[in-house]
Amino acid sequence: MLKEATVNTLNEMKIFGMARSLPERLSDPHQAELDHAGFVGLLVEDEKSYREDKRLKRILKNAKLRFPSACLEDVNYHHARELPKATMRELGTMRWIEAHRNVLLTGPTGIGKSWLACALGNFAARAGFTVAYLRMPRLVETLHQSRGEGTHLKALEKLAKVRVLILDDFLITPLQAAERKDLLEIIEDRYQNASTIIGSQCPIKSWHQAIGDPTLADAICDRLVHNAYKMELKGPTIRT
Repeated sequence: MLKEATVNTLNEMKIFGMARSLPERLSDPHQAELDHAGFVGLLVEDEKSYREDKRLKRILKNAKLRFPSACLEDVNYHHARELPKATMRELGTMRWIEAHRNVLLTGPTGIGKSWLACALGNFAARAGFTVAYLRMPRLVETLHQSRGEGTHLKALEKLAKVRVLILDDFLITPLQAAERKDLLEIIEDRYQNASTIIGSQCPIKSWHQAIGDPTLADAICDRLVHNAYKMELKGPTIRT
């Protein structure tokens, strides 16, 4: 009865990790060898693990990655697409996120840009950073809708707070004047404050022309390209 009452109390206090592990630990004969401090310490670790796992699930759910199971451990280096291993090793640490560096992935369709971007997003999420995946055409539609709803500034502020923002299909369609200004606001807010991952079929050297307005293009490209990891993938499609 005392055990059940304790579990109920833990659940009422929303200490769910301890509530779940307490009956299991009490039924394990090896736990009887522990002193009180050791037993409580294990329960605290159980609660910590429970909360970390719950936070990770929440981050991954909010990220809405196109390939949620993509991970850096499964990167294919055998396909002839000139993926630099040294750069990928650097991206396998948290330093690029902590330093607010961008990652620019360019190359033809089917070369694996989106998958690699999601693998980096998955890594960032597991390291505890907030992540968001957005295709550029969908982002344009979302911001256009937010103007009509009066939530445009709030939408921009939300994007600014994401530690790792993935913008896929970047510059796949021409930008209108309002869209160029929105893009500048997003990149400006994130410059030296957060990391942005870009996936684009358009080569970096062509971004300036693709953006359209020379002045805005200068500002956007300067902030995106400065101190960024640049990987230009080549070769046949990897999908076959």
